[in-house]
Amino acid sequence: MVKSLLNPAAPPTSGLDRMLADIRACRICVEHPIGRRLPHEPRPVVWGSATARILIAGQAPGTRVHASGKPFTDPSGDRLRAWMGIDEADFYDETRIAIVPMGFCFPGLDAKGGDLPPRRECAPAWRHELLARMPAVDLVLAVGLYAQQYHLGKRAKGSLTETVADWRQLLEDTAPVPVLPLPHPSWRNSGWIKRNPWFEAELIPTLQGLVSARLAGQS
Repeated sequence: MVKSLLNPAAPPTSGLDRMLADIRACRICVEHPIGRRLPHEPRPVVWGSATARILIAGQAPGTRVHASGKPFTDPSGDRLRAWMGIDEADFYDETRIAIVPMGFCFPGLDAKGGDLPPRRECAPAWRHELLARMPAVDLVLAVGLYAQQYHLGKRAKGSLTETVADWRQLLEDTAPVPVLPLPHPSWRNSGWIKRNPWFEAELIPTLQGLVSARLAGQS
């Protein structure tokens, strides 16, 4: 766990609230980076509770989320909420929905102005223990390639399109905590959605049914 790297004398964290506080204070990507140091001040963004039933496993905060400190406060969030069929009040209800990206901090921009991949420090340092402290989760929305590779492992296909297209089989194979793969809701993926009409026609209604059932307290 990263705490031992930052302060070897510190006792292990206990309790989800304490762990979330530790993550939000984490500076491993600056003080103990894997590869290039984070080029700005860390601001980890993570959201959740021990009662949350839905886990949104995203990629990493973008520039707007880095500024706000709140997940999906951008057009991608608007689209994701529309896909899920819920409003902001439900989306930001930590007692029911956890939002845990693969990288907790905004990773910076590449030469073309796009977001860099999620930082490599976050998942191995925190993810396994954090998710173990969310025992009520019984639906994982794996948003984007990095989340799919982590949560699906060898079940992930050679490309994001192949993985998302296999969503029915993946829901069955990953029970009792089904993992539903989704493309990133960035508006840059509008072309992908148009080229794959089955996504909105078939997957989205299933997604909304799964979300609605869990928010209503059903199985």
